[in-house]
Amino acid sequence: MGREYDKLVRDEIPAVIRADGEEPITHVADDEEYERRLRAKLVEEAEEFAESGETDELADVLAVIDAYRKQTDLDRDRLEALRAEKAAERGGFDDRIVLERVEE
Repeated sequence: MGREYDKLVRDEIPAVIRADGEEPITHVADDEEYERRLRAKLVEEAEEFAESGETDELADVLAVIDAYRKQTDLDRDRLEALRAEKAAERGGFDDRIVLERVEE
């Protein structure tokens, strides 16, 4: 009996599975499915980083962001400009502020 995954994986994962003597069942996502699965993969990788704090997990987050950016034709400079705009309007995270509550 096989194991179910139903998730986007790195390009070489099917070869790794074959090398382990197993047979992967895969398909190639169309554009709509690919974008949806990239968003889900971003959440998955971010949760893994949040749990472990490992640098390689953070690198996975960046890899997914880069793939999504390429898929949606979002220019890296445009993404950086959006980040800078938000930082200018609301600040960054350098001051380590934790909002505990807001009282009325």
